[in-house]
Amino acid sequence: MYQQSTAQLHEHFRYRVDRVGQEGEPVLVIDNFLTNAESLVNYVIRFGQFQLAGPGYPGVRSPAPDKYLVALRQLLGDLIYRTFDLDEQDITGAQADFSMVMTPPQHLRLPHRIPHYDSNKRAELAAVHFLCSGPQGSTAFYRHRQTGYEFVDHSRLAHYRATLEAEVKQQGDLPARYMNGSTPLFEQIAEYGALFNRILIYPCTSLHSGNIPEDFVFDADPRRGRLSINTFIFCRD
Repeated sequence: MYQQSTAQLHEHFRYRVDRVGQEGEPVLVIDNFLTNAESLVNYVIRFGQFQLAGPGYPGVRSPAPDKYLVALRQLLGDLIYRTFDLDEQDITGAQADFSMVMTPPQHLRLPHRIPHYDSNKRAELAAVHFLCSGPQGSTAFYRHRQTGYEFVDHSRLAHYRATLEAEVKQQGDLPARYMNGSTPLFEQIAEYGALFNRILIYPCTSLHSGNIPEDFVFDADPRRGRLSINTFIFCRD
């Protein structure tokens, strides 16, 4: 069983902060995050209860152990607060789930065919901790060509939605495929491969997407599929 009470940073832990695109939104890139990260895979194989995710995610999810969030705060808290100019007192909660992309392209809803934002609150953060390797695609960040937006907060939401809806109506139904690079509507501005034990942390307002190649194999086995832990850090406005 995964014991987060003894979680430690990997001996080859390293990080950097990228300022992506023209708007310079921060992405905290951490490689070699945890010692013995393989135990997380073993945990979900033994205890995971995957179910279809809600409309925001094209696959299945299972709750991560509670102590994962404890370890995230203890090991990365100060770095996260500094990077995103975040006051710990403004955090109202967090959620972490094992996730696996499992929806075939022909069954994708429109929101899964384009980049998305996770929240319109500027302070809130999202993280993806890759527990897979090999040909599992990437996570990428995008610019909406028409508006130039690379993030969508409350002040931009109405304009962004109206512009995007008009574009989709004019263009017709978008192809039933995952994002995997630039399209007529969106320009890719940064890309990070799905490397084992890499964690990306970024503002929930950033336009982003999992890049899933056309030859992607939708494998439900956590040892072979696109397994990650997706975390959301909720904050006051």
